Amino acid sequence: MDIGSLIAALLLGFVCGAIARALVPNDAFKAMSGWKSWAASTVLGLLGALLGYWIFTGLLGIGDEDKFDWGGIIGALIGSVIVVAVGSAILKRTGTGRRV
Repeated sequence: MDIGSLIAALLLGFVCGAIARALVPNDAFKAMSGWKSWAASTVLGLLGALLGYWIFTGLLGIGDEDKFDWGGIIGALIGSVIVVAVGSAILKRTGTGRRV
């Protein structure tokens, strides 16, 4: 993986994490502010992108393994929504996140 692919993966993870946080209602991460919020978005977006890649490209054969394509982007977004929802539920259950 070259530096350009790494930067693109980080940007995709950040964007997918931000979109996923906007799509998940009442998520526990909205209580964070500043750099913690951005870091959580990026990390969860990257984890979700990996999950989406594994599900869509690895299991279902949708998308391309060598480059970013619509199948990979949609898979990353769906994976990010799943990861944000699960992470939010865990934070709410443990009492760490904001209760709504």
